[in-house]
Amino acid sequence: MAQESWPSPAHNGRAVSDLEYEKLAARFSDDGVYGTPADPAVVTPGVGLNVNIRANVHASLRGHAWTSGTEGDSLPIEPNLSGQTRIDRVVLRLTRSTWTVRAVVKQGTPGGGVPPLSQSDDDTGTYEIAVAEVNVISGANSVTVTRKELYVGTRRRVCTSTTRNPIPVAGETCYETDTGIIRLWTGSGWMTVFGDDGIVNANAPLSAWTIQVDNIIERRNGGIHCRFGSMARAAGTLSPATESRLPILIPAAYRHPTRDQYGLGMVNGEVARYIVYSAASDRPGQVWLVNKPQISTGNILLPSGLSWVV
Repeated sequence: MAQESWPSPAHNGRAVSDLEYEKLAARFSDDGVYGTPADPAVVTPGVGLNVNIRANVHASLRGHAWTSGTEGDSLPIEPNLSGQTRIDRVVLRLTRSTWTVRAVVKQGTPGGGVPPLSQSDDDTGTYEIAVAEVNVISGANSVTVTRKELYVGTRRRVCTSTTRNPIPVAGETCYETDTGIIRLWTGSGWMTVFGDDGIVNANAPLSAWTIQVDNIIERRNGGIHCRFGSMARAAGTLSPATESRLPILIPAAYRHPTRDQYGLGMVNGEVARYIVYSAASDRPGQVWLVNKPQISTGNILLPSGLSWVV
């Protein structure tokens, strides 16, 4: 078959068939119900062996719009006298013989678990997505419903760190071109999904210490990872009781907003402890040696690395 495209003046006078429309529109929107899990259930138990479909629900399936209408609907559940529990499924089904989408009950097999979804990608057949599961106990005259709505997702938006969508919806993601960060809106705030700032030098030279190996920071996916280098004492003997600021400064963007971080190191074969101060402290971003043995000029401090989130 030769190459083809549509809609086009060269293709059937710009007319598009139902099948061609599906091929065109199937990825315009994710399959699913419009909304979030915080919305009321689409399917609820009705009176007797019936389930109710909530009014004013909208959805998209393979590019085809569906609505439950302004009054909703009620779907009957077949009686179960098998002696075993049966699980039915309420699905949205695109039927390609009629090109309609309807909410229908897909009956299960007693004792056989949840019936599988039909998702035919062929030119015929049906395509289904889950909306709910219906538990039908043998001999029961009522049912219970478990929510299983599949919701339409959101596309990843390209923006900058200052031009994110001011009214995002839960699950929305964005890619900031100026920072290289991918963020996810949780419903209450933006969380970092991916980000890589590369290697950041955190050296802050001081006369009391000589930096021998650089102090390095890397931020990956919202986590701060520090590899502090080695440094030599250069300002005379430091007593165990005296704190000493180390030649490291955490840049503002990498400081924990409220919590100080504590790390260990080795000097003269003994353990030492240091503190990385938070942005909320009176020593923001500074690193201080606080518990240690006596340190003499020329002694080497080897601090361990640390990680935290921002």
